[in-house]
Amino acid sequence: MKKAVITLGALLLPLALSGSVLASSVEQTKGSYVDKFRQLDEALPTPNVYRSAAGEPGEKYWQQKVNYDIDVTLDEQKRRLTASQTIEYKNNSPHTLKYLWLQLDQNIFKSDSIAERTATFNADKLQGRPDDKPAKLSLGQLRRQQFMSDNELGFTVANVKDESGKELKVTVVDTLMRVDLNEPLKPGKDVEFSMNFAFNIVEEDAVGARSGYEHFAEDGNDIFLLAQWFPRLAAYTDYEAWTNKAFLGSGEFTLEFGDYDVEITVPADHIVSATGKLDNASSVLTRTQRNRLEQAEKAKRPVFIVTEEEALENEKQGTDQTKTWRFKAENVRDFAWASSRKFMWDAKGYQQGGDDQPLVMAMSFFPKEGGDLWKKYSTEAIVHTMEVYSRFSFDYPYPVAQSVNGPVGGMEYPMITFNGPRTKLQDDGTRTYSQAEKRFLIGVVIHEVGHIYFPMVVNSDERQWTWMDEGLNSFLDGVAGREWDPTIPWGVEPRDIVAYMKSENQVPIMTQSDSVLRLGPNAYTKPAAALNILREVILGRELFDFAFKEYALRWKYKRPTPADFFRTMEEASGVDLDWFWRGWFYTTDHVDISLDKVYQLRLDTKNPDIDFNRLRDIEAAKPMPLFVERNKAEGKKLWVEENPDVTDFYDGNDRFTVTNKERNAYNKFLKGLEPWERKVLDRAVEEDKNYYVLEFSNLGGLVMPILLELTYEDGSKEEQYIPAEIWRRNHKHVQKLIITDNNKPLVSVSVDPRWETADVDVENNNYPRRIIPSRIEVYKRDKSKAKVSRDIMHDIKTELKNDEEKDDAKEQK
Repeated sequence: MKKAVITLGALLLPLALSGSVLASSVEQTKGSYVDKFRQLDEALPTPNVYRSAAGEPGEKYWQQKVNYDIDVTLDEQKRRLTASQTIEYKNNSPHTLKYLWLQLDQNIFKSDSIAERTATFNADKLQGRPDDKPAKLSLGQLRRQQFMSDNELGFTVANVKDESGKELKVTVVDTLMRVDLNEPLKPGKDVEFSMNFAFNIVEEDAVGARSGYEHFAEDGNDIFLLAQWFPRLAAYTDYEAWTNKAFLGSGEFTLEFGDYDVEITVPADHIVSATGKLDNASSVLTRTQRNRLEQAEKAKRPVFIVTEEEALENEKQGTDQTKTWRFKAENVRDFAWASSRKFMWDAKGYQQGGDDQPLVMAMSFFPKEGGDLWKKYSTEAIVHTMEVYSRFSFDYPYPVAQSVNGPVGGMEYPMITFNGPRTKLQDDGTRTYSQAEKRFLIGVVIHEVGHIYFPMVVNSDERQWTWMDEGLNSFLDGVAGREWDPTIPWGVEPRDIVAYMKSENQVPIMTQSDSVLRLGPNAYTKPAAALNILREVILGRELFDFAFKEYALRWKYKRPTPADFFRTMEEASGVDLDWFWRGWFYTTDHVDISLDKVYQLRLDTKNPDIDFNRLRDIEAAKPMPLFVERNKAEGKKLWVEENPDVTDFYDGNDRFTVTNKERNAYNKFLKGLEPWERKVLDRAVEEDKNYYVLEFSNLGGLVMPILLELTYEDGSKEEQYIPAEIWRRNHKHVQKLIITDNNKPLVSVSVDPRWETADVDVENNNYPRRIIPSRIEVYKRDKSKAKVSRDIMHDIKTELKNDEEKDDAKEQK
């Protein structure tokens, strides 16, 4: 895997049905052989001075830097943001730039955006006649349409000017904006420009977005989660130049690192959480709150900065006054924030890597609806995440890590994450949560805070390769989840991906994010399962952990591609993994290894006195024919038994009788052996081992190691590992010879007994085949659900209930 011959674009090419890359310059035209171990040369980009063949940044690696100075105001009543920003762009590339591309992600909500115009309508059955069964349109879909029709959405951008105040020409293309520079920006130079912008904030519950506001009708307040809220520079890279692909929804973001200075003006009773460190605490926090923050730095458990009682009191008020919160963040690729008067706020200091390392403040912001679920688990889950992820990568690099509850189920940004689980208000006034909600909260906090490592620091391109952040992060959140409590069904084991692996509705992992058919299993679960298998089955923990950490350290604050990950994992582990990447990431093959037959062989000794006796025993062990058995039972005698005088030599000597001719031939054979040959034969005869040939079929197409569990007659078990390379010359059928001691005959063999390889059919993994356990239940047909015609004659006499009667009926139920 040290060479490559074509551009990175080949990474996105689909695979031919045979499993070889379409761009391959090598073509198999004879026979049916398919090389599942073919190197990835044709699929990976050519190493260069920017990215080496070892998978690390080259000697001339570069990336741009963008700094932002933003002043933003939240209009709570109008649910609108207005802002001004100054951007400093540093051109570290070797190219002269005539223009810059910015992302206008809020434009995805415009009615004429590509995303909206290409949205499809999925109905199971559309009838050709209006009196047939109607198609379905959910109330949620209608709500979304109505909200987008009633509100003017998307960015308004104005006064785009350079540092000297000269106007810059801009061209908006869907969710992107090109800014034409008044003078070309040469390598090593920087440019500064400014703009004003504003937009109406979407209602997240109505639209379905990665940010927005949530309204609480009970108390009249909102939670605002603000992300993709300012025009941001698109990335300019060595592998693609401008990454100016429109935002369609699934493919997330790739951005440049830089420093942020952001002033956020909100109602005076709001609490704000944001990327970065609060720079003016004395202006926006009370002395009591500042003292609590200081106490939280060394607390064993989270300390409330804003208590529940204080948050409930805030909910009742409201104000026309404002406060301006100022946050500063260094070396981050994005900025997000949240604001609400409903927030209670807790915090706990996390000391990582020794007392001489900077303290990280783990903090959570949530309304009363979060209840004890958030009080107990959110901030603790943040700390647990940092402990696990830092072990696999690097120390958490920022001063704060935050979890904020709001309408977004789960979304990540530098130093801040949005997480959705809530408690349920019961009739007795208490708030409870299900085990599933507990799992959801712990899991989503781990996952989203984990994203601060991948891709907020290891800055992969989410618009192109969702799996590079979601898959790697899902693998690590699986480690963290199981280290929290392995009895919780986290859904990250290889067995959990089996249904998807054998499904027809899928595409290779190496598919551009917006073209993936089923994003969850494709970008999250399948790559996570693959990495779990790579660690636990193929490489082992020591090699995998070393290589994975090397990847994280190499690409910390840099922008890796899939080739960089693949190459680093190989180069650092010392194991050729091209077959693994090809099968798991470039195809839709699945694992289904069948153990078809097991042959028990006995070594012929060449000694006729031994071998002929064995043949006689084999013959005697054959089942007695029914004819013979029944004749014996009936007492019938054979002719030779009734007439003993009609016998000859062969009645006393069967076909297995040994003669001196065979013995002489055996002795001659022994004399013709070399001393070492005689020694080998004598030892084999003496040991008289058992020889077994196991016959395997690869029914799924994906080559994998064969994990064996051998069970012996004495009840003992043995595990054997057969590397995937056993399939290198025939990926469909292989045979394996296994030799055991004479006193340890096999009674059964099992392939992948612990379900560690995502094998889709475990029933063909056992020999002999087992009786398959399953279930059946008795049911009674519910006749009440049968279709009943409308009895209009009777139903028209029904009295119409008023609202009070409806409520009474509901309470009685």
